[in-house]
Amino acid sequence: MEYMQVLTTVDSLEVSESLARSITQARLAACVQIVGPIRSIYWWDGKLETAQEWQLLIKTTADMFPALEEHIKANHSYDTPEIIATPIVAGSREYLSWVSEETKRSGA
Repeated sequence: MEYMQVLTTVDSLEVSESLARSITQARLAACVQIVGPIRSIYWWDGKLETAQEWQLLIKTTADMFPALEEHIKANHSYDTPEIIATPIVAGSREYLSWVSEETKRSGA
């Protein structure tokens, strides 16, 4: 089984908690950690922008990524949400087993 950490950012603590909860309740991930606030500096519509954001670190399996990506897009307020998946190349057997078990409970 392949594992990954998916990253997205949102514009408020309330939105981060709501999205994290909906992702875990749907069993698209075993865990979502919320980090923030963070400061983001980025280009948007030809202008340099600065914003306060909250980062979600989502622990899941590669099999769940397509459904997770769709869930984020459907429940995100940004026109182009950041969705970046990074493979987990190593981890404790016990932790990765837990990630597998919690995402399997979705019945997907």
